[in-house]
Amino acid sequence: PFFVNRGGLPVDEPTWERMWRHVGRIHPEGDRVAQRIRGAADLPKIPIPSVPVFQPSTPIPERLEAVQRYIRELQYNHTGTQFFEIKKSRPLTGLMDLAKEMTKEALPIKCLEAVILGIYLTNNMTTLDRFPISFKTHFSGNYFRHIVLGVNFGGRYGALGISRREELMYKAPVFRTLSELIFDFEEAYRRCWHTLKKVKLGHCVSHDPHSVEQIEWKRSILDLDKLTREDFRKELERHARDMRLKIGKGTGPPSPTKDRKKDVSSPQRGQASPHRRNSRGDRRPSGEKKPPDPKAMPDLNGYQIRV
Repeated sequence: PFFVNRGGLPVDEPTWERMWRHVGRIHPEGDRVAQRIRGAADLPKIPIPSVPVFQPSTPIPERLEAVQRYIRELQYNHTGTQFFEIKKSRPLTGLMDLAKEMTKEALPIKCLEAVILGIYLTNNMTTLDRFPISFKTHFSGNYFRHIVLGVNFGGRYGALGISRREELMYKAPVFRTLSELIFDFEEAYRRCWHTLKKVKLGHCVSHDPHSVEQIEWKRSILDLDKLTREDFRKELERHARDMRLKIGKGTGPPSPTKDRKKDVSSPQRGQASPHRRNSRGDRRPSGEKKPPDPKAMPDLNGYQIRV
């Protein structure tokens, strides 16, 4: 049913063409099925999930729940075809344009698409820190990979994302440390009979949707086969500390631009500057000497520089 254009919205041709080609390959009568769906006029309208809109007073935890609810309403993509091509090397501005396209087409998504969408929908939450968390697990002789968007608000950690398993996507921001969050994911994997092998942690993502920076996907790569339990916890907390330090360095006031530096001088330097003392009104013909007059001396204590 989700092959049908939701609500009659236009979808770019490359996306639909990839989808129909996939149907033709895996279905015995794929071409006929595709043509029958395309030509049907009585198909029910599929409701389009509404992009969440928030009031300024809406608390961040409630906003995160609304974002996760929207991601969940798009549904997980079980077709085997990825509808949106995501290149991790693209700058953030390009990925945000792709996320905007996702909201327009409203097609099912997978975990990586959910991370990009989560970044897009939380860009205006400037007090929220976002960073990617990738997992590599082993089950029945095969390796599996998954990714979520880690969040940190008020010193509490959580996650946004989508998965086939309910316990492997959304985590409310209630975990006191990053290690508690990762251990909770590890326990969820254990209940699914998966063994966690590697965890990759990225750095915080910029809130500027027009940034040309690339997302740092794997700042820390933790191999559980090479780490003891305590070392694993220490590495997680070290990464959390590094993120806090990076954020702390970026929260200071921006340095003045070149133009402003030319126009603004400190009062201390202005008081002692020679060209301030030798202003146009104080100039005398060469050779003329005038004894200093205490009454004519300017009051430097009350001197102010207009900025």
